[in-house]
Amino acid sequence: MNVGQLRTALETAPDTGLHLMLPDGDLVPAHFHVTEVGRVHKDFIDCGGTTRSTTACVLQVWVAGDLGHRITTTKLAGILRLAEPLVGSGELPVEVEYEGAVVSQYPVAAAEITPAGVLLHLGSKHTDCLAPDLCGLGTADSACGPGSGCC
Repeated sequence: MNVGQLRTALETAPDTGLHLMLPDGDLVPAHFHVTEVGRVHKDFIDCGGTTRSTTACVLQVWVAGDLGHRITTTKLAGILRLAEPLVGSGELPVEVEYEGAVVSQYPVAAAEITPAGVLLHLGSKHTDCLAPDLCGLGTADSACGPGSGCC
């Protein structure tokens, strides 16, 4: 889901609750705070030597001891509007950074309008080899090792 799609979902159900569902079906505690909205850009070289980059809008979520706190859809939509000059494109994918057992980032996979408000379904991120042809992945004679030019 991108920033524009998220904003549309939030504005479709104004002044209602906002809920986050982790990939395993657990919910982030309802009293979470959105402590940051940022544009995160990463430049890197993959294991095959290709230069790549990714950019995302990251919402940092934090859970404090104030059990009565609730962020509404209207409040988050307003925060996203304030962040527009920083975030830029409404086409950027949205990720949620949340600390459960460890700090993790989850792509926002979908938004569902429910009687309780907007439920954001968070997906999973995975590592992957971006140069499988150079690494010989999927072949019986995979030759990754020192001096092979791959991972």
